[in-house]
Amino acid sequence: MSETHVTASTQFVEADGVHFAYRRFGKQTGTPLLFLQHFRGGLDNWDPLVTDGLAQDRPVILVDYAGVASSTGKNATTVDGMADGIATFVKMLGLTQVDLLGFSIGGFVAQSVAYRYPDLVRRLILTGTGPRAGEANPDPKILQVAGNPVPTEDDFLFLFFSPSKTSQAADRSFWTRRHLRQDQDPPSSIETLQAQAAAIGDWREPKGELYAYLKNIRQPTLIVNGHTDIMVPTVNSFILQQYIPDAQLIVYPDSGHGSLFQYPELFVSHSALFLDA
Repeated sequence: MSETHVTASTQFVEADGVHFAYRRFGKQTGTPLLFLQHFRGGLDNWDPLVTDGLAQDRPVILVDYAGVASSTGKNATTVDGMADGIATFVKMLGLTQVDLLGFSIGGFVAQSVAYRYPDLVRRLILTGTGPRAGEANPDPKILQVAGNPVPTEDDFLFLFFSPSKTSQAADRSFWTRRHLRQDQDPPSSIETLQAQAAAIGDWREPKGELYAYLKNIRQPTLIVNGHTDIMVPTVNSFILQQYIPDAQLIVYPDSGHGSLFQYPELFVSHSALFLDA
């Protein structure tokens, strides 16, 4: 690859008054894999082992939602609004079809894009996520830590990884990799926190028959999670697998919400096998 996670330049494309910040690297040919990020996350909250690993055999695109980090515009306050922005972004790049990898709230957005813009999505990877009106964790500490104005490594240790020594050590390795790039995407704003919290709140409300929309997500889907996800409880991954017609599920041991960062090489292998099927 001529460019990598660390070296790819940040580019911008304008659509509906929004300048979407994105980076593209990897192979020049093939169906692009578009990464949709977690709550408040930006271009540099991904693990280079994951992005570069998957870029070996396909184009990879990282993007900031409207209003997040380097992207301009107004933050959407619903998941469907975020999905509309992503669909517009894809079309402005001149792409007719992409694969989607959605993590956490990015998994909510990926479901919405696949459901509402089915011709735009070839295959779907959902990790650390759940369905509309899925099961929530009532622990108030989760919301408190997730809402810290400037997330710290200890916050990620608690939210994304299990308490075991092995998992906590994996977090510290991820944290180092996550900061390898010198020109980091700026942190998201308090406005982004508030808007995405509102979007999550709306996503938790049922609309129509519970989980019925999942039956209309016809794209082949890979669902991945950790054994004990405290942010989006792991049972939600099982619900997704049961209702999406062409879905398979992988649960990694001794891991949590950020299982793809604890097992980056394994996640890349599983994802590549799925995408190339």
